[in-house]
Amino acid sequence: MIITSLLDTDLYKFTMMQVVLHQYPAAEVEYRFRCRTPGIDLVPIIPALKEELAHLCSLRFSDAELAYLRGMRFIDSDFVDFLALFHLNEKYVSIAPSAAHPGEIELVIRGPWLHTILFEVPLLAIINELYFRHAYPRHDLAEARARLDAKIALLRDTPGFDKVRIADYGTRRRFSGAWHEQALGIMREGWGGQLAGTSNVLFAMRQGMTPIGSMAHEYLQAFQSLGPRLRDSQVAALEAWAREYRGDLGIALSDVYGLDAFLRDFDMYFCKLFDGARHDSGDPFTWGDRVLAHYGKNRVDPRTKTLVFSDSLDIPKVMELYRHFEGRCLLSFGVGTNLTNDTGPDPINIVIKMTRCNGQPVAKLSDSPGKSMCDDPEYLGYLRRVFDLPAA
Repeated sequence: MIITSLLDTDLYKFTMMQVVLHQYPAAEVEYRFRCRTPGIDLVPIIPALKEELAHLCSLRFSDAELAYLRGMRFIDSDFVDFLALFHLNEKYVSIAPSAAHPGEIELVIRGPWLHTILFEVPLLAIINELYFRHAYPRHDLAEARARLDAKIALLRDTPGFDKVRIADYGTRRRFSGAWHEQALGIMREGWGGQLAGTSNVLFAMRQGMTPIGSMAHEYLQAFQSLGPRLRDSQVAALEAWAREYRGDLGIALSDVYGLDAFLRDFDMYFCKLFDGARHDSGDPFTWGDRVLAHYGKNRVDPRTKTLVFSDSLDIPKVMELYRHFEGRCLLSFGVGTNLTNDTGPDPINIVIKMTRCNGQPVAKLSDSPGKSMCDDPEYLGYLRRVFDLPAA
């Protein structure tokens, strides 16, 4: 089977799940799947996908996995005790061919946030791997190895880039789990200390690497329902995070409502409290320049803060960004699909996004066209008005 461990997911799923357990255990949510790549027929993989889902829901955390999680400084013992009893339940997931769009699948996850939050990443990894097995059943990974070797050499051997640190963010859209783990070993051997770690907790444990992650879009989106009022939802989410982690895991995600709204809410208190911010949509150079200027206006030395770039990066783009921001701040780069699914065939762009929390719509207002996902256009318009954002 494709997923053999519940640790085969991104770290930020666990860090968000701990907040849910401690602060919002009764929240009810809905997630929906979307393939953003046109012309992809996923219907043939549905029978195998259902088999993989059943297997995923049979998995439990092993004692060794729980001990590994317990050793992380920001993971509380009561959360690990909860995970010792935890398993995913397939009653929360429905999968069927789309009636409206031939070739597409309707995948909906609906249930308690605490019991559904771990579905997203493994399901995306499963769908991706099943698709490539079906579409390219005899694909040779020699091309993947050659491309990865070229990327490693480009960064390692170009003068002036020896301090660049890259993390693997490629779990959800990888070509396969086997290639993902093999690629990490190749990167570790080729880059050494330039490979900062991986978002994948299982492979971090197996390969003695640093697991990396903090929060994702769903966390801030949920506060559109959980917060005191809609306009204060971003502030409420950041406050709740600070209460949970007390200064640890201090990278704030900046693009749930766009950069303008983020900077309005990210005042001097948050500038000093959080270690930095993560970019995931819009022009990264403009974003970084504006965030650094914002730190200066709030009497914070930008050189003490970290900018994390993670939007559709490849190695040349990483090098451009490093060249532009070097010496002005601390830098980190999360590279996903380009490291784990650059094997020859074009990767597909698939997502599972939270669309409702406690019965009401939630949404992301992205700085990049096409990244927003909401089933209620009226709510999107209302959200834009509340955050004083222009119409799409």
